[in-house]
Amino acid sequence: MKKHIIFICTLMLVSLAGSAAPRGLGAYLSHASFNIPGEGPYLETYLEVLGNTIVYKQNASGRFQGSIQVTMIIRQDTIIRDFRKYELFSPEVDDTTAVGINFIDQQRFTLPDGNYTLDLSIADMNVEKKPVVISYPVSIDFPSDNFSMSGIQLINAYTRTTNPNPLSKSGYDFVPFVDNFFPSDKDVLTFYTEIYNPLHKEGNEEKFLISAYIESFESRKMLNEYIMIRKEPSRPVTVLLSEFDISKLPSGNYNLIISLRNKENKVVTQNVTFFQRSNPGVGGPALDLASVSFTNTFADKITVADTLREYIRSMQPLATELESMFIKSQVETASLDILKQFFLNFWQTRNELNPEKAWEDYKFEVKKVNVAYSTQIKKGYSTDMGRVYLRYGPPNTVSDTPFETAGYVYSGASGNVGSVPYQIWHYYSLNDNRERNRKFVFIASELGVKDYTLVHSDASGEIQNYNWQNLLFRREGGSDLDADQIKRDRSNAAFRYNNPY
Repeated sequence: MKKHIIFICTLMLVSLAGSAAPRGLGAYLSHASFNIPGEGPYLETYLEVLGNTIVYKQNASGRFQGSIQVTMIIRQDTIIRDFRKYELFSPEVDDTTAVGINFIDQQRFTLPDGNYTLDLSIADMNVEKKPVVISYPVSIDFPSDNFSMSGIQLINAYTRTTNPNPLSKSGYDFVPFVDNFFPSDKDVLTFYTEIYNPLHKEGNEEKFLISAYIESFESRKMLNEYIMIRKEPSRPVTVLLSEFDISKLPSGNYNLIISLRNKENKVVTQNVTFFQRSNPGVGGPALDLASVSFTNTFADKITVADTLREYIRSMQPLATELESMFIKSQVETASLDILKQFFLNFWQTRNELNPEKAWEDYKFEVKKVNVAYSTQIKKGYSTDMGRVYLRYGPPNTVSDTPFETAGYVYSGASGNVGSVPYQIWHYYSLNDNRERNRKFVFIASELGVKDYTLVHSDASGEIQNYNWQNLLFRREGGSDLDADQIKRDRSNAAFRYNNPY
């Protein structure tokens, strides 16, 4: 987790296809880091195996049980800092035709501050298939001279601790909520975090404000119905266990934000975690366009409906869920007046004082994107690269690799044979500095075509595939590739990803 700004990373593991397990082995993995003053930091991992994706076999008691082999390696470059290999058993069941029980494993690793890579391998012991292997970065940073926060742990259920166990923290046993997707039948968002003040002194009467709230991921607007504020005295460790009723929260992408403010009302530390909500039974707030007056505004100067429609389509990379629905469903049929109202409201929402400047600045970027990334069938703003550029701005560095010698060979638009080009975009910071050191990996879909597909990013809300390098080394025709060359080229790709320039 990054200093002050911490994201819980949730990954869906790659499917293992097989006749014995039609859906393939499926699981979710998340993690959070914590600190024990005087003892040091530790990393918690939460692995949830989907019970209906594994094979069950009858055991000695006559009941059916699944078995998963788990290997976790925590390393810094090539140095292994911790290692665990164990067998994880499912609950016993009597009927395997209606298995719907997921089971969770939690591990703790004592680690000093630093940047690590977590290598996870899981395999269904009842299926003759290769294990699923995934790697992703982990950062632990609890400074000894400043405030910090633990990871935000999402909670499925909790009870008072009677016998301390691996699920225990602060007097409670927590069952983690491993996924960051909240379906319609999940009406409560429960969360836990710890705030550390290494400078605390006995007798210090200073008070701090802890706030937790939910905001729209796209617009960064706070939702007034989901705000919690409380005043707390200075302590070495302050625990926050709280929840929001999200039964009326519409479908969409959101951030849960926890912050600590001092007596000057300055944020001294803040954490953010991303989550998604599916709630089709609850309608989102309607766009209040009827009250938007566009007369004598810059929107009123646009008199050609097709021109305005094209402008609005280009705004899709910045659109919220509600705005995106309007663009997709109504932009082609809405009247010119409604289009003007939507257009003006969109930019007033983003810059109330000078919406016209906000639009003109964005329009300038759209022109650049259309020149750089348009294809024969797509405008630049509709491509993955165009969307990322318009949403996050220009990358700080771009690593452009036209091909790797052992790359995936295919016939391109020109009829020639080549290997997959790819680019890695690196951003020093994203989303108002809430995320740092984020990367986007794009792979060309066809030789000679500028349309690159986003296959992985460690940014919140984007597609995540930490095994993206495997996509570079598949080959058509069934011919074998040189294993040593693949290893070298995969190392080259990993080096470029970890050392952007």
